[in-house]
Amino acid sequence: MTAEQPPPSSIPEQPDTRGAVPADGQSAPEDREPDPTASEPVPTASEPTYREVTVRRAPKFVPFMAIGAILGFLAALVVAYTGPADPTLTRESVLGFFTVAFAIPGVLLAALLVLLFDRRSYRRAERARAERTYDDDA
Repeated sequence: MTAEQPPPSSIPEQPDTRGAVPADGQSAPEDREPDPTASEPVPTASEPTYREVTVRRAPKFVPFMAIGAILGFLAALVVAYTGPADPTLTRESVLGFFTVAFAIPGVLLAALLVLLFDRRSYRRAERARAERTYDDDA
């Protein structure tokens, strides 16, 4: 190992479990409060080392709402710079007014759309079997 290379990470990589929900509706064991009186169970050959989970593809809310705000701003640009000129108002002040007037509804419509997609992802959810693995190095 040379001085330029960083030391290897001692933390094992964990699988991405975002969106995985136990099929029985209970919280995952790592989400529950630890019981100080309970000891770590050791799996035996007769115990299953898997559990049923529900896997679904859920949309991310923030990118949808950001796109709604950007589309509202673009609509405000079109309205502010293609409309008739007013000698009492600058184009920039008109743009600011229409940005607020169009960006807020754009964000709200995008949030409604992402909620519809999220609802649809519940219907298309699939059940899977997640197997617990034990690292011998740990």
